[in-house]
Amino acid sequence: MASTALSEGDFLMCGIAGIINLNKKPVSSQHLWAMTDALAHRGPNDRGTHIDASIGLGHRRLSIIDLSSAGHQPMLTEDGNYTITYNGEIYNFQELRGKLKEAGVGFQSACDTEVVLKSFVAWGLKSLQYFNGMFAFAVWDKRKKTVTLARDRYGIKPLYYWKGKDVLLFASEIKAFLQHPDFKAALDHEALLEYFTFQNTFTHKTLFQGVALLPPGQFMQILPDGSIVLKEYWDFHFFEETGPKKPEEYLEECDKLVQQAVRRQLVSDVEVGSYLSGGVDSGSIVAIASQTFKELKTFCIGFDLSSASGLELSFDERQKAEHISYLYQTEHYEMVLKAGDMKRCLPHLVWSLEDLRLGQSYPNFYAAKLASRFVKVCFSGGGGDELFAGYPWRYYRTVNSKTFTDYIQGYYKYWQRLVPNKTLKELFAPIWDKVKHVWTEDIFKSVYRDRHVVPQSPEDYVNNSLYFEAKTFLHGLLIVEDKLSMAHGLEVRVPFLDNDLVDFSSKIPIRLKLRNVDQYLNIDEDELAKRHKYFEKMRDGKMILHQVLGKYIGDSGDRFKQGFSGPDASWFKGESINYVKELLLNPKAAIYNYFDYKTVKTLIDEHIESKVNRRLFVWSLLCFELWCQIFLLGKSHLHFVESR
Repeated sequence: MASTALSEGDFLMCGIAGIINLNKKPVSSQHLWAMTDALAHRGPNDRGTHIDASIGLGHRRLSIIDLSSAGHQPMLTEDGNYTITYNGEIYNFQELRGKLKEAGVGFQSACDTEVVLKSFVAWGLKSLQYFNGMFAFAVWDKRKKTVTLARDRYGIKPLYYWKGKDVLLFASEIKAFLQHPDFKAALDHEALLEYFTFQNTFTHKTLFQGVALLPPGQFMQILPDGSIVLKEYWDFHFFEETGPKKPEEYLEECDKLVQQAVRRQLVSDVEVGSYLSGGVDSGSIVAIASQTFKELKTFCIGFDLSSASGLELSFDERQKAEHISYLYQTEHYEMVLKAGDMKRCLPHLVWSLEDLRLGQSYPNFYAAKLASRFVKVCFSGGGGDELFAGYPWRYYRTVNSKTFTDYIQGYYKYWQRLVPNKTLKELFAPIWDKVKHVWTEDIFKSVYRDRHVVPQSPEDYVNNSLYFEAKTFLHGLLIVEDKLSMAHGLEVRVPFLDNDLVDFSSKIPIRLKLRNVDQYLNIDEDELAKRHKYFEKMRDGKMILHQVLGKYIGDSGDRFKQGFSGPDASWFKGESINYVKELLLNPKAAIYNYFDYKTVKTLIDEHIESKVNRRLFVWSLLCFELWCQIFLLGKSHLHFVESR
């Protein structure tokens, strides 16, 4: 057995890695250190490894609570039987610590890592139900010869794994696997088809062949014989609560729980800041947090709109953010992005993200870069839209479904974010024989796993949509947020994903979340399209949140729903056109090992000629081309290497 550590300074963040040799051979310390150090950007403050014969655990430390060496990981129990490597924050750890102390459990540190470890020892897998926070961890039980991997309820913290012939690897990020000699990066063609349908993966596959993402709310046990047990310990449940309850009772409870969630997550031994847009979610978090931190630092990303048009002219939210900053006297910082900033950061972004997901996320990259200059912990308003129905134009299209099958077919069409079914065969012509057996509508339907609400009303269809989006859309956003923030040494916290608030929000009547459900009954899809075109601004979502949180920011919070995105529809056919053509319209580009050049060019030309807005498709192509260059072709000359 070996245990080593190296102190490297006062920077903060966390990453975990591990090797399980299924052939029972001793773990190579060289391989484990290499995997662990590949995550140095997540934790340059401290590093450690623990090897017990065929089991190796590695850690890069983020010291948010208990900055002393007592929080060093991997952490062992006093008897040496249990070892943990852990990434996350448990906001109710003091409460759990108190319960454990009452039961006679002793503690050597003030950190939440020891609470997680000793909760697991005391309560076993049942302890997962008690943790309120974000986490991914591995626990080695020396006596039972079992390794347990677990991930938080919502998937805030990632945990990947790969099983080869003789070894199982796990880590916070896939790039750690590249350091092990048994792992060779290869493309998963089925996952590529899934990604270019949904701009996301719903099966927990990744673009890396054989690499999977442990699902949120689940744990995995690797048993002594090398077999794997994967089980769920929690899932979302959106439903219409039965029994009489007055609207004002929901309002009062919502207000109490939002305040409680923000205050819970203020626990830290380092300074905390907050993202601040023009919306009610981040605005209310700032309002509540500023009561504790009188000079709270806030951060906003704006956009140069010189070449923007249409709806894009409203994408810059700096003025609204500045007003909320004025109301609560925050120390406010802003960054304005231009068309060229996407090209500047994209190689570094793709390297950091590795597991390509939804959205055009370079504004998130720069937001984290800005905030990390001043704080090491930052609040985000993530989760508010998915829990409180912030995308009304999506839900209204489902309320007229006659059966659950009709609902699936209609909603599935909407979620073909990049390429519709009719174009897949043409686009994937070079590898069609390898993916033609994949039916993405079945993948879409499998998200529900019979967890859907049996539809009895329009509200039931909306609740099914909320379930789907929490499992897929929200999860994708959380992956992006974690990777791009940790790339800059920043921990992002999401108060709206507090356990008590999530449990409460899931049973709020839909009519307290959405304004006009009745208005959209018995309207066909063509008429619905004429009314809203699905991308126009709407005031219909998150009604209860606006009522509750309006008292904090008044009319400052914009009640229109707007995504965090730059005016790329214009930039991709204007100021960024040369970059798009240089990277994507080169017949020798790496993507044409998998895509048909003529089809890609036609789709891009349709965007450039303003026939169809394909900004998400163009963005995803750019990311995939760089992904191929970096991870498959090993091009190290990309400028992100020098900027890291």
